[in-house]
Amino acid sequence: MCDDYIIRTATIDDLDEIHNVESECFSKNEAATKKQFEERLTYYPTHFWLIFDDDKLIAFIDGFTTNKKDLTDEMFEDASLHDESGDWQMIFGLNTRPNYRKRGLAGKLVNHLIDNAKNENRSGVVLTCKEELISYYSRFGFVDEGISESKHGGAVWHQMRLTF
Repeated sequence: MCDDYIIRTATIDDLDEIHNVESECFSKNEAATKKQFEERLTYYPTHFWLIFDDDKLIAFIDGFTTNKKDLTDEMFEDASLHDESGDWQMIFGLNTRPNYRKRGLAGKLVNHLIDNAKNENRSGVVLTCKEELISYYSRFGFVDEGISESKHGGAVWHQMRLTF
């Protein structure tokens, strides 16, 4: 059902809509701020992918690349840590507006990011997720490495890795 949607990289012109989608998808404690998204769009726009329904942003995925093997809270806060030649593609956020869920959009974005990381000869992809999403990400080949050290938003996060 999601074959009609086009994925493209983000630009600074998408900032307001990206922030709106984030606000719909995450609690205030877990959501990235508008300023954080502005920094992400400055440092790694080519690692920030969007899906639109006509001109309405409905889903996105983002994360930078780094040589650090584990995803840390500092990475969420400081986009300048992005290293374009990094071995690992991180995923900081996967967001789909609530009324567009269950259509395969998130999966399409995850597969797009994985394909991009493979094409760029990365070692793999790393993300953190809540326990209830472990089985979802396992479908893409991610392996649960257990509870991460992340304290982001006061939640318990599992680190998952897909190694190529």
